[in-house]
Amino acid sequence: MKKITIIIVLFTIHCSLFTAYGQTDSLSRYLEIAAQNNPSVKAAFLSYEAALQKIPQMGAYEDPQLDIGFFLKPMDLVDGRQIAQFQLMQMFPWFGTKKAAQTEAHHMAKMTFEEFRESRDNLFLEVYTQWYALCALQQKRINSEENKKLLQQLESLAVRKFSTGSGGGKTEDRRQKTEDGKQEMGSGSTSGMNMGASQTASGNSSGNQENRGGMNMSGGASSGMSEVLRVQLELVESESNIESLLSEIIAAKARFNALLNRSADHAVNIPDEFSQIPYLLDVSSVSQQMTEQNPMLGMLKEESLAHEARLEMEKKMAYPMFGVGLQYMLIGKTPESAANGADMGAMDNGITPDANGKAMKSMNGKDMIMPMVSVSIPIFRNKYKAAQRESRLLRQASEEKYADTFNRLQAELYRDKHLLDDAVRKIALYKKQSALALTTCELVIQEFASGKSELSDVIQVQRQLLDYRLKEAEAIATYNTMVANIQKLISSNDK
Repeated sequence: MKKITIIIVLFTIHCSLFTAYGQTDSLSRYLEIAAQNNPSVKAAFLSYEAALQKIPQMGAYEDPQLDIGFFLKPMDLVDGRQIAQFQLMQMFPWFGTKKAAQTEAHHMAKMTFEEFRESRDNLFLEVYTQWYALCALQQKRINSEENKKLLQQLESLAVRKFSTGSGGGKTEDRRQKTEDGKQEMGSGSTSGMNMGASQTASGNSSGNQENRGGMNMSGGASSGMSEVLRVQLELVESESNIESLLSEIIAAKARFNALLNRSADHAVNIPDEFSQIPYLLDVSSVSQQMTEQNPMLGMLKEESLAHEARLEMEKKMAYPMFGVGLQYMLIGKTPESAANGADMGAMDNGITPDANGKAMKSMNGKDMIMPMVSVSIPIFRNKYKAAQRESRLLRQASEEKYADTFNRLQAELYRDKHLLDDAVRKIALYKKQSALALTTCELVIQEFASGKSELSDVIQVQRQLLDYRLKEAEAIATYNTMVANIQKLISSNDK
């Protein structure tokens, strides 16, 4: 039993779900720490060890009963004086009763072990879920940092455009073309006029051009400055989002450390790369493994077998119990006066004094030993019948709970399959959208630099790119969590 316990402890420490799916070393290490330190898992395992101690208890016989009696005044007998009496009795149940009781205790211990496995698997699932949430937050932070860098580049571009006076963009080009057209029309209509009028018109036209040019320069500067301010607004919002993500990561690390029973500020190494776990789901195979290995189903199986063993024990207890014992009487010697009186009595009965005296001398003060046998008579049958009906009903209840649990686990499996497939579709969609958005963003920035597009177009595309990347991280976290949940349904065959 001790060897089995040590093996189970070592397996629990080194057991890691999903090792076939390429988890990182750090995550495996965190699982080991959680299995070693988590109070809930340790309590469940201690409960299992306590249940193992029930097996030898149920197989042991009842303690023998010893009765001791002393006479305050020795009681005179024919062949002596009785001083004390000792009686020892050992009861034995009907054949097979203790074996059935041990079988029940064995199944109850295995049921407790299944509860321990369920507690351990729940802990591992929480560790995986929290780990993937941390990885998703880390990716969001990295993507937000990259978006901030893009905005900083865009800010530099907007400032450069503002400083060179080309902030008007396409609006300034349209105004310049309009002014050139008006100048051509004005020169054609003054060909038949005199030189003075022509000079006056030319002077006015020149003055108007200077005034309009000044207005254009003012409008371009105003437009260029607004673009710089709009980029700076996006930068401020991006910095705020990054600070919020950093705060959320700290809180998530505290929850993760709580699962490992460590201080909240303990360092947690989160990888910068985050990808979906390669996993191929076969529903029929998973359903079969779930039937054989799921801790909840295993617990209900063992509970049903325990009630079946208890039913057998109740049947045996309805039979008689046997007792084997020994009675020992401590006899003292009879005084000589009493012996002479006995001789006189013997003579009255026709016994010669020599024969009687010889008999008295051989029996006087000799202790007596008497073997004893007892049998219990179970005549009150109603309590035994009620106990048997109770065990049958409890066994049927366990079977019904098993069917209900299996149905719920089966439904959970198909729900996880749907969420898994949906996450796969979303990951593929967001990857494509991110790639397209990145290409579009690069083109729009080039067009903005050459004055062919507006700043709002660049900001909109950048927002879309960031949104797709954030959604992709969330979809990957959902996918990996669903894989972990499916693996929890299977658990591990470590019985």
